[in-house]
Amino acid sequence: QVQLVESGGGLVQAGGSLRLSCAASGSILFINTMAWYRQAPGKQRELVAAVTRGSITNYADSVKGRFTISRDNAKNTVYLQMNSLKPEDTAVYYCNADIVTITSGILRNYWGQGTQVTVSS
Repeated sequence: QVQLVESGGGLVQAGGSLRLSCAASGSILFINTMAWYRQAPGKQRELVAAVTRGSITNYADSVKGRFTISRDNAKNTVYLQMNSLKPEDTAVYYCNADIVTITSGILRNYWGQGTQVTVSS
C-alpha cells in the first residue's frame, strides 16, 4: 500500500510564509507527477501546482510568483513553499501523486489526507 502524508500547515498572518511537505511511503517503484491541490469551504478542489519527475512545473495563475513547488525524488517527497500568503489562500491543501507500486506495476493516483492552511487578515 501507498501512503501520502502531508505536514507543515497551520495559521499564518497575511504576507507570511509556510512550507508544506508530503512524503510518499510504501511499496513504491516509481512516482511520476506530484501535485498540490486545495479546497476552500464551499468551493471545488483546484490544482495549485504540479511537478513532473523531471522537475517541469505548472502553477495556477492565482499562485504564480508566490508559491514554489519542488520535489526530492530520493526521498519520494514533494514540497510547496508558499510566500506572500493571502486570506484567499485559506483552504485544506492535499498532496496528490501518480505512483507505480512494486506489487501492481500499474500507475495509480493517490491522495493525502490534507492539511489545513489558514491565512488571517
